[in-house]
Amino acid sequence: MPPRRRSGSAGKLATYRAKRDFSRTAEPAGGTPPTADGARRFVVQRHRARRLHYDLRFEIDGVLASWAVPKGPTLDPNVRRAAFHVEDHPLEYFDFEGVIPAGEYGGGDVIVWDAGTWEPHKAGDPPDPARSVANGELHVEMHGEKLRGRFVLVRTRTDGSGKEEWLLLHKHDDFAVDGWDAEDHPQSVLSGRTNDDVKADPDRMWRSDVPAARASLSLKPASVGAASADELAALDRLDRAGDWAIFGRELRVTNLDKVLFDARKGEQPVTKRDLLRYAARIAPILAPYLTRRALNMHRYPNGAGTKGFWHKELPDHAPEWLPRWDNPEADPGETRTYLVVDEPAALVWAANFGALEWHAWTSMVDKPHQPTYALIDLDPGNTTSWDDLLVLARLHRTAFEHLDVLARPKITGRRGIQIWVPIVRGPDFDETRAWVEQLSKTVGAVVPELVSWKWQVRDRGGLARLDYTQNAINKTLVAPYSPRPAPGAPVSVPIGWDELDDPTLRPDKFTIRTVLPRLEEKGDLFAALLGADQRLPHLT
Repeated sequence: MPPRRRSGSAGKLATYRAKRDFSRTAEPAGGTPPTADGARRFVVQRHRARRLHYDLRFEIDGVLASWAVPKGPTLDPNVRRAAFHVEDHPLEYFDFEGVIPAGEYGGGDVIVWDAGTWEPHKAGDPPDPARSVANGELHVEMHGEKLRGRFVLVRTRTDGSGKEEWLLLHKHDDFAVDGWDAEDHPQSVLSGRTNDDVKADPDRMWRSDVPAARASLSLKPASVGAASADELAALDRLDRAGDWAIFGRELRVTNLDKVLFDARKGEQPVTKRDLLRYAARIAPILAPYLTRRALNMHRYPNGAGTKGFWHKELPDHAPEWLPRWDNPEADPGETRTYLVVDEPAALVWAANFGALEWHAWTSMVDKPHQPTYALIDLDPGNTTSWDDLLVLARLHRTAFEHLDVLARPKITGRRGIQIWVPIVRGPDFDETRAWVEQLSKTVGAVVPELVSWKWQVRDRGGLARLDYTQNAINKTLVAPYSPRPAPGAPVSVPIGWDELDDPTLRPDKFTIRTVLPRLEEKGDLFAALLGADQRLPHLT
């Protein structure tokens, strides 16, 4: 049977909390630990901090009772290992594998070296392992991938500061192995990676600006499962409002039958229910373009036919589970806390909040001054025809082919075309903007009759602008697959370069009702941009 969670588990973590600054290092603070299903769990984490050691942790009464074992556990019954009893850790720490920031308590790289279940022995009837630890002798049967059989932890002394020294040994049983050394088995049982692998290319980091419940942040876009048919059907069964479980989160959704987008000719208007269904279906596809990026929300709570406004600050009433980022450089009066769509339910929440457009930063929250995309915005003027805009887009296509640069266009869902160029992090916004400006002016020089470089719209004489100025921190272009505030709910959709020659192409051709069948047919045409290891070439 699983151990019962005791009300005192929070108090047991007082020492753990005291040693950690959760305003800087968002290791799990142990708010409400999850209850384990089945037997008690244990984990051994190979931890390279100031010194290499192995953290042996047993689930006892709602916390992880922990010992640091410098040379690691062994199956050799003839060897005794020194172990040092350290503060209890929260259960959220159980599967932590990543990097703790340098300068923080325990800073270094960590892998889950072994994990499994355990049973107490000689702990009373019923067993009380917490009392055994307090009495200085814990007998356990371990069922791990590496550690199996009977182990004993025995306290040998307590120094003047209260630091407890223990011995760890393996009993003579069927699982004993003479000469067995932990260092001969360095891989993680979760990922198969070593500490060197994790340090060089960590999959996760602990956010330094959020509580434990949402501290773990993926450093790489993860595969996100699609919304299930049952989840979508549950939305349809709701009346005008209700609680909707989507992607493992419970959302309070309201005004479901409210019209947010007027109808196009021959179509039905688009309701809030329609928008939420679309957000749920597109979120797994869109997530890699939003992960780890601050989101600027363009809200139209009264519908696309009314005046919208930018809403960047995450409201105080937002659910605690929502991922977020506090901009440390925000001046007084500026937006400080941004929504970060690190999970698909966060996008659904934004849609329910009235955000009809989604604009993510082109830099990530850990390095906000280093963009991962260079952006080219073909912004039509009053006299710019669609054919004129296509001419400009095709000229850029030729330029990128000549430069051997990976780039992809997308229609905006309104009047324009945008081109996204993936880049590795390194150049700042000034360098990126200068590169795009030079490229665009070279292209614009071919057709000067179509382009104006004037800043104000009224000064452009109705001509198009190749807007390189969007390459700046906190300036954004609409995200791929985001709706736009116009009748029919048009969508900004990635296209293939060859589609610039399609006579049926229009900038607002696809809507939230037609883009999903297109994706099923053609796939995500922006996918090639993800993770591209590309540096901007020198322009002569």
